[in-house]
Order: sequence, then structure tokens, then C-alpha cells
Amino acid sequence: EVQLQASGGGLVRTGGSLRLSCARSGRPWDDYAVAWFRQAPGKEREGLSCISTYDSKTNYADSVKGRFTISTDNAKNTIYLQMDNLKPEDTAVYYCAAVSWNWLWTLCHLGSYKYWGQGTQVTVSS
Repeated sequence: EVQLQASGGGLVRTGGSLRLSCARSGRPWDDYAVAWFRQAPGKEREGLSCISTYDSKTNYADSVKGRFTISTDNAKNTIYLQMDNLKPEDTAVYYCAAVSWNWLWTLCHLGSYKYWGQGTQVTVSS
């Protein structure tokens, strides 16, 4: 069982920054893909970024490339999403998710994930 705890959301002004954290309870990450998603009211869930916990390779959606940075601190069993230059359209509930690494993959994906943390609200005011 993989239990995820997302935190770090809040209220920030346009152009500001936030860092979200996704911690795994009790065990190191081992070999997983870990991703951040978001869902705004009335919109579909959107995959933002993912990272492989075994080689730290990353992948980003075009909508956040250049503004968001995903990283891992294996010593803390935590994945971070640094969000810079935030815009009102970034307002959403943000979720972290994980899936066991498939050794056929060359890069993590932003598709289906098995384990999900609770969401953390990010609100960007104009």
C-alpha cells in the first residue's frame, strides 16, 4: 500500500510562487513514477508533471513547462512541485499520484496512476 500526503497549497497573488510537497508514509519510494495533477472546478483533471524516483528523469505538460519544476528528495521520501509565475488559471486542487515503475518505460507519463494523495488547494488571485 502506498499512502501519499500532499501539502503546500495556499493563496498567492499572480506572479507568486508556491512549493507543493508529496510525501510517502513509512517507506522509501523505491522505483515509482510520481506525478502531479490538478483539477479546477468544472474542468477535467490535468496531468502536469512526473518524475521517476529511480533516475529522476522528468516530464512536463506544455501548459506548465518553464514555470513548474518537479524534484525529489529521496532522503525525505518527498516529491516537490515548485510553481513559479503563477497565474489565476493555475487555481485548482492539486493532487500527487504514484504508480510502480514499468521497466518498458523510458520516461514517466501523465496518464493513469494507481495511488493518489488527497488534494491541496491552490488559489491564485489576480
